[in-house]
Amino acid sequence: MTDYSRVDVTEAAASLLRDLTKQHGPLMFHQSGGCCDGSSPMCYPVGMFLTGPSDVHLGAIDAGLDPSAGSGQASIGSEPIDPIEVYMSESQFEYWKYTHLTIDVVPGRGAGFSVEGPTGMRFLIRSRMLEPAELEAFGLAEG
Repeated sequence: MTDYSRVDVTEAAASLLRDLTKQHGPLMFHQSGGCCDGSSPMCYPVGMFLTGPSDVHLGAIDAGLDPSAGSGQASIGSEPIDPIEVYMSESQFEYWKYTHLTIDVVPGRGAGFSVEGPTGMRFLIRSRMLEPAELEAFGLAEG
C-alpha cells in the first residue's frame, strides 16, 4: 500500500528549514488564511503558534537531506531534525482539500511573523490537484 501525503517540501525550502532549525529549534507551519500576511505558509518555532480543534493537521515534511544520497536520518550535528508538522484552519481546508501542497522558497520579504522573515527569502505554497489514487486514499473519490 502506498503512503500518500498532502504536503511536501522542495530541496531549496528544506535547506532553509535546516538552517532555521539550527537557529530556532524544532519548527512547524500553519498555512495562513489570507488575513495579514496573505496566504503564506507561516513557519514558527514549535510552541510559538498554538493550534486548536479548528485546525487540520495536513501532515509532516522531512527537511532532511535526500535519503537517496545516503544521508540516512537527517541531523544537525548529532541532533536529529524532527519532521515539521503542517496545519491549516478547518474553514480554509474546505477550499483546499482536493489539493496537494508543496512548500517552496523564493527570494523576497518573508511574512512578518514567520521565522524566515530576516533571511531575505520567503516561503510560498505551490499546489496541484490530487491525483485519483490520492483522492481515493483520502476518502475524497466520488463514486
